[in-house]
Amino acid sequence: MDAWLPGELLEVPMEASSLETYRSFLEHRAEPVAPRLAATVMLVRGPGQKKEAPRADSFHDASQEVFMLRRAKTMAFVPDAVVFPGGGVDPRDADERLPWTGPTSGEWAHRMGVDEQTARSIVVAAAREVFEECGVLLAGEGGSVVSDVGRPEWREERQRLSEHESSFAEVLMRHGLVLRADLLGLRSHWLTPVYEPRRYDTYFFAALAPEGQVPDDRTTEANGAGWVDARRILEGGERGKVLLMPPTAYNLAQYARSLGAEDFVAGVPRVERIMLEPSRRETGEAVLRCRLP
Repeated sequence: MDAWLPGELLEVPMEASSLETYRSFLEHRAEPVAPRLAATVMLVRGPGQKKEAPRADSFHDASQEVFMLRRAKTMAFVPDAVVFPGGGVDPRDADERLPWTGPTSGEWAHRMGVDEQTARSIVVAAAREVFEECGVLLAGEGGSVVSDVGRPEWREERQRLSEHESSFAEVLMRHGLVLRADLLGLRSHWLTPVYEPRRYDTYFFAALAPEGQVPDDRTTEANGAGWVDARRILEGGERGKVLLMPPTAYNLAQYARSLGAEDFVAGVPRVERIMLEPSRRETGEAVLRCRLP
């Protein structure tokens, strides 16, 4: 937990399976797979926010600060890993009809280092995925945020999104709502190593849990979910009790060091891409290494 500081050289031991994948990549002189744009959201809350009772099938900690999912064993990418709600950018996220308030796509583009259309799609994907995966809707009317999305009609909207029957823009327009892009704070940008067969170019965001909304685990991609304390889940990862991927651990560590939920959600002005690269220690041990921005 004392690691992950700016300018620090991060080293992560390469597991046997990862090392074998890298060796095969070199042996076949393969071209790197084009990464898929993705977005994920750290849903956080301060000590004053209401804490509901945990579901029986959820993992749970006493100090509840960040909402996380445990990926199902059947998932092709990092099964069993404990992650934040998120996923790949969908072509429908570029739907220009989507009603929007908050920082402009130009402002997001500057922060992310991408063009405006790409920035807009990533922000929409972040809001869509957190709604699709755990039922939290970062939208409202005017300056408000919708407080009740537990009704059957909202479960149907989530189903339409997951089955690609509707765009997020269509969902919001049906209910007269506006995406609250101002509720999202940009935190970091990670790219999967070049040799991996599945690669993601992922932007991490943070958002305060809206009052009245209760996140859940009604997604086929997870087999458990709950509010956990950032420090405790990091300690669990260090002891091998939970599987945390390096980008997840990095963002948890930043949250654990922050002054609180609101401070963390304010985000950072700009992000630099972080990508781990294969290397070896002087002892010969294979590691993934990068310099943290």
